[in-house]
Amino acid sequence: MTQSYFVAGTDTEIGKTFATCALLIRARREGLKAVAIKPVATGVTADGENGDVKAHRAASSPEVGLPLRIRNPYCLAPPVAPHIAARQAGVAIEFAVIQAALKAAEQAADRVLVEGAGGFRAPLGAEGDSADLVCFLKLPIILVVGMKLGCINHALLTAEAIAARKLPFAGWIANCVDPEMSCLEQNLATLETTLPAPLLSVLPYQPRPDPARAAARWPRCAG
Repeated sequence: MTQSYFVAGTDTEIGKTFATCALLIRARREGLKAVAIKPVATGVTADGENGDVKAHRAASSPEVGLPLRIRNPYCLAPPVAPHIAARQAGVAIEFAVIQAALKAAEQAADRVLVEGAGGFRAPLGAEGDSADLVCFLKLPIILVVGMKLGCINHALLTAEAIAARKLPFAGWIANCVDPEMSCLEQNLATLETTLPAPLLSVLPYQPRPDPARAAARWPRCAG
């Protein structure tokens, strides 16, 4: 049976894609066919594709050849918040379209990771925000916490938002985005005792993030 998760973040630019790719590689090493979809992506490279989506494809099982419209139903060129990018592009983000992409991915893989855009409450458009999308998809959440000053507040507020919606909280990943963060271990200890979900892994800071390296030292994996 396919296991699917929604990878959410406490903020933007805290390593959701890095963590998602590490989870994909880890799942593949455990013998699973694993893929990721990015329902809404903003910002594109010179070839017109989003960088996060490219990273997902590189980390996913090569035998699962999902078309781009499934891996990334909404690719918006402006590198701004999703609801603003959609408005500028004249596009309406529809949750049913994303749900159809998820179902197609689940038919092809054993593990499907759905990576959100921005933080957990990032607006997406008229149908709601990222949290509303998770409710619509009915997926358990893996939360990526960017370890930096303020991370405890961000993580606890996000956990409250998850609990308020009665969504399953499968676990969290600590991604060390600030190499000079003070009291890292103390912050980790506080989060372990206050977040109502297990710590899946601590990803050390890497100047050039390498998800394969992160997956190799991963002590635990969701699912």
